[in-house]
Amino acid sequence: MANYKFSAAVPEGTVDTVGEILKVAASPNVISFAGGLPAPELFPVNELKQATDQVYDTSAESALQYTNSEGFKKLREILAKRMAIRGVDCTADNIAITTGSQQSIDLISKMFINRGDTIIVEKPTYMSALDVFHTYGANVVGVDMDDQGMKMDALEAALRQNPETKFIYTVPTFQNPTGRTMPVARRQKMVELAKEYDVVIIEDDPYGQLRFAGEPVPAVKSFDTDGRVFYLSTFSKTLTPGLRTGWVVADPDFIKQFTIIKQSADLHSDNVSQQAIADFLTDFDIDEHIAKIREVYGKRQRLMMECIERDFPVGVKYSHPEGGLFIWVEVPGNVNTQALFDQCIKNNVAFVPGEPFFPGEVIPGTFRLNFSNMSEDKIKEGIARLGKAIKEFQG
Repeated sequence: MANYKFSAAVPEGTVDTVGEILKVAASPNVISFAGGLPAPELFPVNELKQATDQVYDTSAESALQYTNSEGFKKLREILAKRMAIRGVDCTADNIAITTGSQQSIDLISKMFINRGDTIIVEKPTYMSALDVFHTYGANVVGVDMDDQGMKMDALEAALRQNPETKFIYTVPTFQNPTGRTMPVARRQKMVELAKEYDVVIIEDDPYGQLRFAGEPVPAVKSFDTDGRVFYLSTFSKTLTPGLRTGWVVADPDFIKQFTIIKQSADLHSDNVSQQAIADFLTDFDIDEHIAKIREVYGKRQRLMMECIERDFPVGVKYSHPEGGLFIWVEVPGNVNTQALFDQCIKNNVAFVPGEPFFPGEVIPGTFRLNFSNMSEDKIKEGIARLGKAIKEFQG
């Protein structure tokens, strides 16, 4: 067999820990709270079919042809208007369409990270962003959180200790994996610190429109006065992940550079999807659709919280999200989360252990639960199984 001379970007070994967890969790006998999946029964299938048919009926030649790398202009114009919902004033020139937020994270990392460069993240943070940062050889520094997200005194200390930091990566609204939301004062302070220490911020906001309790909080980008914040979002949680369509909002000069880098990756994102989404947004009421999602997710979250309160042993801590997809759980004591996962699988229930979400030192006994993708009956049964497994594990 050939000796593959991989670059330093390729991880050593072929063990996919998270993939193995999800494979085990996919067993038909297992109630899985492991995936970060939207509820498929809420996908607007008929409306998207009509929008896609309209693209083929009215503009097939352009939709099936190569297009520009920054994305379909009509879609960018619609998104620019909709960014007002998040408190951001922009035009189509501030926006580039991407193949999901994951591509945005990858391309911006490619633009900024040289091997050994430092970036700062929340601790814990989105595991697939960590994978990207490690691929480019970044030195990833984690900043402690509390129930209101990243702590600003800890962020300032990290910036002071790492003066050459390239960027701060944050999921400030209904964070993955904790479900926590950063309040306005911290968002303002983060922008102030970024300016003081001359770094940029990647604001990843896939869940911001999925609020089912509390008051809306404007995007970190809304406090940006000098093009320092790059805002990322996606249609994966509001329409469907299969369309693989997201967007970046940034200064027009940055968008031009970003577009050049994107050209070398995939030339452009799927053109049919872009035009179909633009027609969907024109012909149907996406806010009404999102309201339905919020209603269902809010009901499932409240049920899961009630079940956790009833079925989990005393002393187990958990987050109280006002939106998004996730609840973060902390089992007290020096708990081996993988061993706890194995115990839960014996009880036919699954979660994602906390380890992959940490950039460095791991907090033991932590795991993420997803409430969006399971029926109410399965939430009741699954949390009962999980509570039983934790009690058995604790002896």
